[in-house]
Amino acid sequence: MGEALVLAELGLYSTHPNPRVGAVLVKDGFVVGRGAHLQAGEPHAEVFALAEAGQAAHGATAYITLEPCSYQGRTPPCANALIAAGVARVVIAMRDPNPLVAGRGVEYLRAAGVVVDEGCLGAVAEALNPGFLQRMRHGRPWMRLKQAMSLDGRVALANGQSQWLTGEVARADVQLERARASAILVGIGTVLADNPRLAPRLDAALQRYPVKIVLDTHLRTSPDAALFSTPGAVWICHYPDAPSAAREALRAAGAELLPCCETGGELDWQEVMTMLAQREMNEILVEAGPRIAASLLRAELVDEWLLYVAPLLLGQDARPVLATGPYANLAEVPRWSVINTTQLGDDIKWTLRPQER
Repeated sequence: MGEALVLAELGLYSTHPNPRVGAVLVKDGFVVGRGAHLQAGEPHAEVFALAEAGQAAHGATAYITLEPCSYQGRTPPCANALIAAGVARVVIAMRDPNPLVAGRGVEYLRAAGVVVDEGCLGAVAEALNPGFLQRMRHGRPWMRLKQAMSLDGRVALANGQSQWLTGEVARADVQLERARASAILVGIGTVLADNPRLAPRLDAALQRYPVKIVLDTHLRTSPDAALFSTPGAVWICHYPDAPSAAREALRAAGAELLPCCETGGELDWQEVMTMLAQREMNEILVEAGPRIAASLLRAELVDEWLLYVAPLLLGQDARPVLATGPYANLAEVPRWSVINTTQLGDDIKWTLRPQER
């Protein structure tokens, strides 16, 4: 199963909106087939493993990181393929929460006489697909907030200058985080201030590029913005009464406009989350400024917080990483667990997740 999970990681940047899945076939103590799902619409991991194994699949044990599918989608059901190949036993890391599967694959295999064992390295398998699992279970994507800050918790000088707080190694790591995301989300303030391209800058050509999402209530994005010059769809969330002339210009530039309701003076986060889940967005990398970051944190929608900390002191007049509070006592303060700490050149990357509220 450990090898199957390593194979599943091969799809880290390419399987969207599908989960990352790996499979290994073992017979008489030897691995006879390996496979990984690499891209939506292409064969699943089990199919590749069965093809490599050939006749050796008969009587073999299949180790699969996710319950085999049992329905006809863009590809045939994998449970059928395993049964037809004569696989004797299937070990899965976890069940698939997709309502189209959700235990049916296991039931189908057992009804055909295949022995099925569940739960092998399940926690590791879950960690590989946080967005897909959350979308299926809770109807919203996994929100990963990315920020770079100084040692004193500042993101820019008072005049707005922020390039570059972190070094080249940290910035290269951000490109990998972008590449794995279903979409990159920013606010109109970031677009107007930085004119970002919002596409991963990697040497190797990607099989897919993340969607670029802009929260722009009044459609102030320029049709000439740099984000239109890079691969990947552009979606702009706006108020329904945004200017019609701006709508026409942005549609002509290639944007898809997504009207969203207003609540409390900003876009309705719940509506935005539901809409993104319906559009099969698994993992969203948020690269917005302090205001949107604080809004997401207040709404308790940040599932993972990536903090890149540079060994700099920007001073008390510099712009803070976000504005939250005020809090009357420490018991009210949201607490975070440090999941991972990584040294990136002179910078530190903290991966944090909220403690149970």
